[in-house]
Amino acid sequence: MKVLYTTAARSDHNGRDGGRSGTVDGHFSVKLDLPKELGGAGGPGTNPEQLFATGYAACFMGALRFVAGKEKVALPEDASVTATVGIGPRDDGAGFGLDVALAVALPGIEHARAEDLVAKAHIVCPYSEATRTNLDVRLSVV
Repeated sequence: MKVLYTTAARSDHNGRDGGRSGTVDGHFSVKLDLPKELGGAGGPGTNPEQLFATGYAACFMGALRFVAGKEKVALPEDASVTATVGIGPRDDGAGFGLDVALAVALPGIEHARAEDLVAKAHIVCPYSEATRTNLDVRLSVV
């Protein structure tokens, strides 16, 4: 693979429980807080699952735009991707796993055509590729 872009991020020693994470170049920085559901105080900071959901939604929309462009389909201005990410103990008891669902809204595009575009975007999206063999990502057109 020819790498076209590289970035780096760092988390401090507190990690997801009251720590800070951000890009090494300083373009992005965020305070982290552990949700109450995971035993934390549930403070105002964000968490890795929120960051993953945000990144996946944006990346998938980029893949969808790429696919639509190749197929000469104009995406509506109100197109959107909502990524829902859950975390919990794996069934094997050896650690934690993620649960992911992507809901894609393509108003004005015939449902079967929208499903086809979403399926093709799922092939193109690097987040989908990275999770393909270890995570069941549920896709829906809403």
